[in-house]
Amino acid sequence: MRIAVTGATGFVGRHVLAELARHAVEVVAVVRSSSSSDQSLPVDNVVSLDVHDSNTNAFEIMGYPDVVIHLAWFGLPNYASLHHFEAELPVQYRFLKGVIESGLQSLVVTGTCFEYGMQSGPLSVNIQPRPTNPYGFSKDALRRQLKFLQSINPYVLTWARLFYLYGEGQAETSLYSQLKRAVEKGEKVFNMSGGEQLRDYLNVSEAAKQLVSLALAKQNHEVVNVCSGKPISVRRLVESWIEESGWSIKLNFGYYPYPDYEPMAFWGIR
Repeated sequence: MRIAVTGATGFVGRHVLAELARHAVEVVAVVRSSSSSDQSLPVDNVVSLDVHDSNTNAFEIMGYPDVVIHLAWFGLPNYASLHHFEAELPVQYRFLKGVIESGLQSLVVTGTCFEYGMQSGPLSVNIQPRPTNPYGFSKDALRRQLKFLQSINPYVLTWARLFYLYGEGQAETSLYSQLKRAVEKGEKVFNMSGGEQLRDYLNVSEAAKQLVSLALAKQNHEVVNVCSGKPISVRRLVESWIEESGWSIKLNFGYYPYPDYEPMAFWGIR
């Protein structure tokens, strides 16, 4: 089996590649442009392909894979940017439609918990999406487009909604990375929100295992929540990171206001 991974150099992509290396499959890492950083990827087959380029035969360039794990999406972490539906959504659909029409039989695409919008409490895949920011709206719109495409070009589709991920290689703007950087700088205090919001946090390596398992199954799962299924307060999560790592830093709760684009309590149901 040949599995191609778009967005291979990203936070999730590198962990997906590492997980795929544990399986007897041929892996193709798809990168936007070749660079020296590609040498650190745990695969032998790396191809350069920009999803924004409509003039390439992407399916051929990827070596006619049996499955594509599609992680690529540009414009993050600015969830409120109109770029997501003005520019990114049409590009994403055109790219995926092209590889499906060229012969791709199985596709795993990562969505987002922001598709659920401001709905609170436990979120199952049976709950109707109500996105309230451009990013969540665009991801949900892409899912709907791909579902319509199935009626014309039958293929296996799994839509994997990611909740909150953390771990090595995370963006510098993430909570985990900011905390780690503050500790490394020797700072005594770390400013954060009140920390009482409940979220669903999952280590990125576990998320990679779930995504690879979905890809290997090649079944029409439609929507799947990639999550822990266990709510935890942001305060307790940060405290656990400090405890597990043996760090010494004081948390200054209430310094920042709570985000206005997400409810106070929500988590996924697997």
